[in-house]
Amino acid sequence: MVTRGGEPPFGVGLRGNRWDVLDGRVPVELPTVSVIVVHYEQQGELDRTLAALARQTYPSELLEVIVVDDGSAAAPRMSHGARLVRQEDRGFRLSAARNLGAASSTGRILCFLDADTAPEPDYVSALTRLPALAPEAVTVGRRRHTLFERFADEDPIEVAAPLAALDEPRWLTDSYAASRDLLDGDDRSYRFVIGAVIACSRWFFDSVGGFDESFTQYGGEDWEWAHRAWLGGAVFAHVPSAVAWHNGPDWGGRSEGDTADADAHAALDARQRRKNAETLQLAQSIPVAGSAPRAVLGGRADVLIRVASAISDGAAFVCVDSLLAAVPRARVEVSGPLAEVLRGDPRIVSASSASSVSSHADPVVAATGVERVRIDIPNAVAVRLPDAPRDNRLAWAVEAVGVGELGEVVFTGENGEPLMTVTSRRAALRRARWRDDSLFDTLVERAPWLAPITSEPSVAAYLGGWG
Repeated sequence: MVTRGGEPPFGVGLRGNRWDVLDGRVPVELPTVSVIVVHYEQQGELDRTLAALARQTYPSELLEVIVVDDGSAAAPRMSHGARLVRQEDRGFRLSAARNLGAASSTGRILCFLDADTAPEPDYVSALTRLPALAPEAVTVGRRRHTLFERFADEDPIEVAAPLAALDEPRWLTDSYAASRDLLDGDDRSYRFVIGAVIACSRWFFDSVGGFDESFTQYGGEDWEWAHRAWLGGAVFAHVPSAVAWHNGPDWGGRSEGDTADADAHAALDARQRRKNAETLQLAQSIPVAGSAPRAVLGGRADVLIRVASAISDGAAFVCVDSLLAAVPRARVEVSGPLAEVLRGDPRIVSASSASSVSSHADPVVAATGVERVRIDIPNAVAVRLPDAPRDNRLAWAVEAVGVGELGEVVFTGENGEPLMTVTSRRAALRRARWRDDSLFDTLVERAPWLAPITSEPSVAAYLGGWG
């Protein structure tokens, strides 16, 4: 999936992740909303969800409901004016179904629901308010759990469901509380964006691209999309007043039923294998700490280092080697032909042969790349690592930019000359879209641990540790 830039068609750009500045505000003119409901062999639950959508407080003339059937044996029955689109049965294809629903819809705001998740009457109004005001907002509702069989189909969901409520996932509620409903979101907050209860503007969905259709097993596609959305400039917000009720417990709370001990162990092993398959696939596409492999190099890099100039092969080697000692999982682009000693490392390429973004037509993408963080070095420097890891300012900057309101750190020499700039892709995209550098801060800091390489270095002294 390639992110496309372009100016937002409406709304305001927000500083950092500060959606709270819009508290109490509502759109002057309500936008059209498309609710995309993915279904597979769940007619009873679909009936309940469509009935709940028909009771929304959002103006009905601005609301369309698209049901996407993922290859059920028979087409599901529609009700309450919902429109049906279908895709053939080629296995579990939730991502493809959501993308088909988005492509088939007309609303300016997109809401994604699953057929077994019935919303309370204020759900659409609550969940779409922020995306209607700030087009980069990605909102996630509160998915609660109940047992539909405990009450009648015609009972109002907001009255009946709480009477049969199941426990909410503790890891999720604790995370929302700790992050102040994602106001304090960071590069790992994609884990709290649940695909069955999200909304965003159509413009933003088109900008970051749809769900990754290579996910063909349960789970993971929403986290991959949310991580990509964060890199693409998303403002994450949890909206606890947007409540939708899921039939049955969260995946983590489901049991395999009453089986014999041997069968139970086999079922648990199979369940863990399915979860491992999801985690391994995510490890290839989300290269941030906590999701990426700890040592194995994946297909994507989290950090891109660009070295624009070096006076010699020796200077280029010392620069790149000391940088990778400080940021070992980075990808490095070096201007000009690579020195022979650098060619064997797959992390290092010549900028002239790099194809990640250089040929892309969109200037915003060309300027920001696809990595989470970019480190620009105009002239070769040597990085002196501190004895205490906590004093590693480069590692700190790599983790800090793009979180909160810090977008960029410029490390300077003793005369104030820029030696290294650490930039968040998320911040750079947002600044470029809105043409407003004030959306994120730039910190300028003296860096005595950076040594400009202005004359031929002694590589032997560098490697031996005596110079």
